[in-house]
Amino acid sequence: MEDVYNLIQERNSYETIPFLPIQASNFFLSNLADALQTRCESLEKQYYLEQQQLLVEAHQIEEAAQDHGTNTNENDPSTAASSENTRLRVEVAQLHSGLKEKIKKELHSTAAMEARQAYDSLQEEKLAQETTISSLKMELERSNEITTHLQTELENAKSLTRLSEKQFDGLKDAIRQLQVENEEKTTLNERLVENAVAEKEKMAEQFNSMNDMVEKLQKEISMLRSYNKKSEKGWFRLPNSQKESKSTTAVEETSADDTAAAQARKWGAFGAVLPSKPLYTIKAHREDASCVMYDGTNLNLVATSSSDATVRVWDTSNGQLQATFSGGGSLPMTGVDMSGGLVTCCGADKTCRVWQYKTKRLIHQLAGHSQKITCVKLFPGEKNIVTGSADRSIRIWDISRHIYTQTTTFRHSSTANCSDVFVETQPVVTGHLDGGVRFWDVRSGDRVLDIPTLHEGGVTSVQWKPGSSHQVLTCGRDSTMKIIDVRTQSVVKTFRNSALRILSNNARCSFSPDAAGKYVACGGGDNGDVFVFDVATADLKKRLSSAHQSGVVGLAWGKGGTNGQQIATVDKSGVLVLWA
Repeated sequence: MEDVYNLIQERNSYETIPFLPIQASNFFLSNLADALQTRCESLEKQYYLEQQQLLVEAHQIEEAAQDHGTNTNENDPSTAASSENTRLRVEVAQLHSGLKEKIKKELHSTAAMEARQAYDSLQEEKLAQETTISSLKMELERSNEITTHLQTELENAKSLTRLSEKQFDGLKDAIRQLQVENEEKTTLNERLVENAVAEKEKMAEQFNSMNDMVEKLQKEISMLRSYNKKSEKGWFRLPNSQKESKSTTAVEETSADDTAAAQARKWGAFGAVLPSKPLYTIKAHREDASCVMYDGTNLNLVATSSSDATVRVWDTSNGQLQATFSGGGSLPMTGVDMSGGLVTCCGADKTCRVWQYKTKRLIHQLAGHSQKITCVKLFPGEKNIVTGSADRSIRIWDISRHIYTQTTTFRHSSTANCSDVFVETQPVVTGHLDGGVRFWDVRSGDRVLDIPTLHEGGVTSVQWKPGSSHQVLTCGRDSTMKIIDVRTQSVVKTFRNSALRILSNNARCSFSPDAAGKYVACGGGDNGDVFVFDVATADLKKRLSSAHQSGVVGLAWGKGGTNGQQIATVDKSGVLVLWA
C-alpha cells in the first residue's frame, strides 16, 4: 500500500505542475481587471467634474447674458441684444456637446484598446490552458492505468506472499521432522558404533587369547619334540602313536624353519654393499615419483609413491609389480613406508592410509590434519604411526586396534618435511622447512631438543644412524648432508660435492644398513646421479650415472633381504632403479 500511496503522490505532483502557470495567469488578469476598473472610475469622476464645471460656466454665461441683456434693454432695446444672446447660447451648447463627445471618444478608445488586448491575451491563455488540460487528462488516464496495473500486481504479490508463507511453514515443519529423525538416527548410529567397538574389542580379546593359546601350543610342541628326541636316544618313550609323532615332528620342523627364516629376514644376510650398476630399471609410475622405501622387516619388497595418487610394491629379486594401492581421487601421494605386512602412505588429501599387504585391504584411514601430510613413518613394532603436515603439527596415531586413536600432537612453527623413529623409547626426529631439526618425546609430548638453521632452504631428510642413539643424518636444500651429534648438538660431518644439487623438499638420503653406518648416499636433483660418500673421510666414494634421465627425488638403502639388493632410487619421471 505504501508503494501505491507514493505513486499517487507522484501523480498528483505531475498533475499540479501544469496548473501553476494557469493560476499565475488568473492572478495577473485579476490584477489587470482591478486596474482597469480603477482607471474607469477615475475617468468617470473626471468626466463628472468637467461636466459640472461646464454647467457652472454655462450658468455663469447665462447670468452674464441676462445681465448684459438687461443693461441693453435699458439703454437700447434693440434687436442686436437678442441676437447676441442667442449666439452665446448656441456656442455654449456646441462647446458642451463637443466636450461630451470628446470625453466619450477618449473613454471608448482607451477602454476598447485595453479590453481588446486583455481579450486577446485571455484567448491565448484559454487555448494554452485547454491544451494543457487535454494533455493532463491523457496523463491522468495513463496514471489511472498504471495505478490499476500496480494494484493488480500488488494483489498478485500479496497472494504469492501468502503462498510463500504457507510453503515456509510447511518447510519448517518438514525441517523440524527431519531434525527429529536425524537426532534419532544419530542416537542409533552412536549406539551401533558403540556396539561395533564393543564387538571389535571382544574379537580382539578373543584373538589375543587365541594367540596366547597358539604360543602355549608351540611351547608344548617344542617340549614334545624334545621328549621325542630323547625317546629316540632311549632316554624316554612317549605314549603317542607313530602317526602323531610324525605330525608333531613335521609341525615342529616347519615352525623351526619359519623361525630361522624370520630371523634371517630380520637381520639380513649381507653387510653394506656399494652399488655398481642398475639391476632393474622400471617405469614405476605415470607421473613423477615422490618417495621410495624398503620393507622394514627385510623382505624382498620395495614400495614407491607418486603424484599419480598410487602406491606400488615391487619384488626386488625380479623387478615385478606385486601390488598397487590407490589413495582415492587424484591428489598426489607425498610419502610411503612399509613394514610388518603393513603399507602406509600420506598425501595432499590430508589423510594417511594403512593397508594390509597380504589381503590388499584398507584397514585404517587416519584423518585429523587440516592441510596436506608431508611425511609418514611406522614405529618399530608397527603399532604406531607418526605423520607430519603443512598445518605445522606432528601427530602420533595408535593403529594397534581395529579403530585407530590419535595419542599425541606436537605443535611447532614450521612444516615438517621428514621424520624418523629409531626405537619406541627414543625421541622422534623431524626436519623442517625453516632449516631446523627437532626432537620430540613421545611419552611426555614435549619437544626435548631444537637445532635451528641447520640447513639453508629447509631440511628434506632425517635418519637415525644404525646402531647409534645419538647421531642423525640430515639432508637440506643447501645441497649438503650432515651428521649431527645429539649430545653436543653439533655437526660432526658435512658431505658436499659441486655436482650434487638438492632441488626437492622430499629428497631423501640414507646411511648404509651396516651396524657402523659406513657410507651415506643421496641422489642428484638435476642430473639424476647417485652419490655415495665415505663417513670416515667425508670423501666421495662413488658416483653412479646414466641410470636416470631426470633428477632423483628419493633414495632408500635397505638390508638386502635374501637376494642382496639394497639400493633403490626414483626420479621425477616416475622411473624406479634397483641397483646391483
